[in-house]
Formats: sequence, structure tokens, C-alpha cells
Amino acid sequence: MKKSYALLWCSVMILGLIAAGCKKKVKPVSERIAKAWTAESVKHGATLVYTRGGSNNIESNYSGFRLTLTNASGAKTVTLTEVDGKTFTGTWDLEGDTKLILKDLTPPPTGSGGTIEYTISSLDDAKVVLTRLKASPKTGGTINEYTLSNP
Repeated sequence: MKKSYALLWCSVMILGLIAAGCKKKVKPVSERIAKAWTAESVKHGATLVYTRGGSNNIESNYSGFRLTLTNASGAKTVTLTEVDGKTFTGTWDLEGDTKLILKDLTPPPTGSGGTIEYTISSLDDAKVVLTRLKASPKTGGTINEYTLSNP
């Protein structure tokens, strides 16, 4: 009888260890965010101004908005195409897992000093939600929220 319990106990332990070892590891934010993102929806303050495929968009030019983050051999580069069609290049970094910083942007976007910072509200493999930390002069001084998707 004791042998049966010992065998059962060992079997349960082995299955538990196998199951625990098979969990999919989550890649770090720096790897998951490094891709090309396009606008799915955009809010200027509390006002929804763009939804991909929407017919009543206040700002239809967000269809050209693109944020491309690359991380090749530790070189983190960014290309940002804004709502007005202007393109900026520079570098990017993370502060913890919740703050994305675009820096050394050239030419410097209006009123930015070459740096734009976002809070990362959520991130998965196909979608990221970013909220700009400082008001955007291009959108009338609003704090903007971007829901971006890939592809």
C-alpha cells in the first residue's frame, strides 16, 4: 500500500515539474515593442478623432501614422511618421516596462526638444496603447492616446 502511494506521489511530482517547465516564457518589453506600428484608433484628450476604417474620422490623416521601433544588435532606432505626414528619426529607450522615450529626433518635432515620451498602458504581440506624456502642439495642446497595431 505504501509503495502505491509513493509511486503515485512521484508520478504527480514529475507531471507537475513537466507542466511547470513547459510554460511559455514572455519576451521582455524591449523585444515585444520593437516592430512597425500603425494607428488603429487615436484620441485627442477625450475625443476619438480616428478609427481605422471609420467613415466619420475627424482626423483621417492618421491612416498614415507609423511608429517603427527596431532593435538590431542593441542599436535602438525609431522612425515616426506623424499625422501631418512629417517623418522623424532618432533613437528609443524604455524606462521600466511602462515608459517609451523617443529621443534625438531629427528634425525635432515642434515643441519637443527632440524628445517625445509615452506611457505604455498595454502591450501584446499585435497591439500597444501609448499615451503621450506632454501635450502635442500639432493637435491643439491635447494629451493624445494612440492604440497601435501590428501589422
